[in-house]
Amino acid sequence: MCWDLSMPDDRSADPTDTTGTGGSGATSTGPAGDDPNSVGTRAPAPGPDRTRRLQAATRGVAIGSAQLILIVIALVILGRVFSIMWVVLLPVVLGLLFTTVLWPLTRFLRSHSWPPALAAATVLLGFLAVIGGIFAVIVPQVVSQVEEVANQFSGGLQEVQGYLAGPPFNLDDDQVGNAVQALIDRVQSNATQIASYAASTAATVGNIVLNLILALLLTFFFLKDGPKWVPWLAAQTGPRAAPHVAALSVKTWATLSEFIKSQALVGFVDAFFIGLGLLVLGVPLVLPLTVLTFFGAFIPIIGAFAAGAFAVLIALVSVGLTKALIVLGIVVLVQQLEGNVLQPILQGRGLNLHAAVVILAVTAGSSMFGIIGAFLSVPVAALIAVFYRYGRDQLDGLSPEVAADGTSQQLAGDSSGAQLVRRKAEKVDTAPMVNPDSEGAEDAGTTADGHRVGLIGNAARRLRLHR
Repeated sequence: MCWDLSMPDDRSADPTDTTGTGGSGATSTGPAGDDPNSVGTRAPAPGPDRTRRLQAATRGVAIGSAQLILIVIALVILGRVFSIMWVVLLPVVLGLLFTTVLWPLTRFLRSHSWPPALAAATVLLGFLAVIGGIFAVIVPQVVSQVEEVANQFSGGLQEVQGYLAGPPFNLDDDQVGNAVQALIDRVQSNATQIASYAASTAATVGNIVLNLILALLLTFFFLKDGPKWVPWLAAQTGPRAAPHVAALSVKTWATLSEFIKSQALVGFVDAFFIGLGLLVLGVPLVLPLTVLTFFGAFIPIIGAFAAGAFAVLIALVSVGLTKALIVLGIVVLVQQLEGNVLQPILQGRGLNLHAAVVILAVTAGSSMFGIIGAFLSVPVAALIAVFYRYGRDQLDGLSPEVAADGTSQQLAGDSSGAQLVRRKAEKVDTAPMVNPDSEGAEDAGTTADGHRVGLIGNAARRLRLHR
């Protein structure tokens, strides 16, 4: 189709006519109205609006890029500071996690007129006694059954060789023997590296033991003086920041408690069913493998996989390939139940983290800080999400979580962060967060307009009035 871009005759007759209608007074609204074949007008030239929009877009991209660069720099600096302070932060985080486990029993004893120090010491010593009892039961079984597993190893290896010699692999004995010998030679050639790795592992174990001792000491103080911590922190930050400090402290505590409870339940389910399967199949080291499966659940995804793989390996070298495959099926079935049913319900309700975020957090934590990093990666990611959602809610104009009437406003955990649940202060489990008689409880915070609301003190006074 050929487009005629020449001026109409009537327009050229009147050079002062800018309407494109030849002075007839009619205004053209486009290229010849609705008929695409009648093109008698010229499209208007681009005006200054397009230039202004282009300049605004360029300016917005430049500002956004600068902000992104500043955020990246701030994250790098924060990561550097975090790595330097990791020696101090690790015992604190571990102490908080231990406190979430031990606080309910400590609170029960304190409610029955036990002194805080005595209640904290009793619960902590009882916790250590339970852990020591578990190891006292497991270690003799491991020592007594290691020789049995070693004796069964040759038989299991011969069965694996027979399986590889048959279809579909069809490997002869020489090929299998060469592969085994190559593996032995590789291990011997890397003996120096293995020894150095063992030495570094021993040093790491020493650091872990030291951090555990510090964490237990901090746990005692958290249990004894826990109700005074949030009022003290709120009093140190000033009246404007006090409500936010108290609210974030409560939400941090709730997140850590939810993580411990959810992972403990998941670990119990995994350990029960996998341990039951190992017991039925006659696999040795049932109790150690069951305990390993339970504690492996506290390292999401990777911990359960490692514990299951170890159980399959023990079954392979002790009871044969067939039962090892059955163990593998049990492990896969239990982990599918955990990943598709338990984890979405528990972590989705309490932590509100996507599975991809959990995997990335565990990978990053384990690569930077080893086993401890893998263990702490998910609660740290959940705390980052809590701080982000709280900041977003404050930008949306939502009030702090503790109101002046003695009730607690807490986010219901939905993805939008807009749904609020109000509960009476008597039912709010802020754990070792609120003490009616602690210093600073009366002046823990203010509203946005500067009037004191006593976000912890009001709840305390109302509790005393009800009593």
